[in-house]
Amino acid sequence: MTLEQIMRAGPVIPVLKVEDPEIAVPLAQALVEGGLPVLEVTLRTESALEVIAAMSEVVGAIVGVGTVTRPDQFTQARQVGARFAVTPGLTPALFEAAPEAGIPVLPGVMTPSELIEAGENGFKLLKLFPAEVAGGVAMLKSMGGPFADIGFCPTGGVTPSNMLDYLGLSNVLCVGGTWLTPENLLRDKNWDGIKDLARQAVETASNAS
Repeated sequence: MTLEQIMRAGPVIPVLKVEDPEIAVPLAQALVEGGLPVLEVTLRTESALEVIAAMSEVVGAIVGVGTVTRPDQFTQARQVGARFAVTPGLTPALFEAAPEAGIPVLPGVMTPSELIEAGENGFKLLKLFPAEVAGGVAMLKSMGGPFADIGFCPTGGVTPSNMLDYLGLSNVLCVGGTWLTPENLLRDKNWDGIKDLARQAVETASNAS
């Protein structure tokens, strides 16, 4: 799949921090069954690669790796089944490594200067991160003029209460969110509860103008 196809596969990309690999499969199944097939597993736990490998076996799941900060992490994640990669920002080393990553890369930017630099390196689809801190909906509206050919996945501070504001923008393909896997539901292994949150997000997104 192309990066654009991945970003358009669901209105929300759940951003996941999973400590226990044993819950990886039922968690992925719940999100996919709830209508959110694209899953970003962040490299913020020691078990992240194991989680990616397990989730990649779930039918219908499009699993990617997030919080990529070093070039070698592209290869590590791809080898265990990741189908795309997300970075919180960009460095010369990441720019150089991205074309050889073997999977589509969604780079994080926060400022117009970073956006220009990303464009110079061939990136037209970007993550605005952290979205709310960077200026949120107003920021994306302002960048829609000078950067009309750029598409975004805003992440960081996106919630059920503001996701429609983001998804209603013409330059937003999807949003990233952490609210779909609250700690209490993960702790209780309440997969139906997580499935319901995913369904609610899809239903809410359907109302985007």
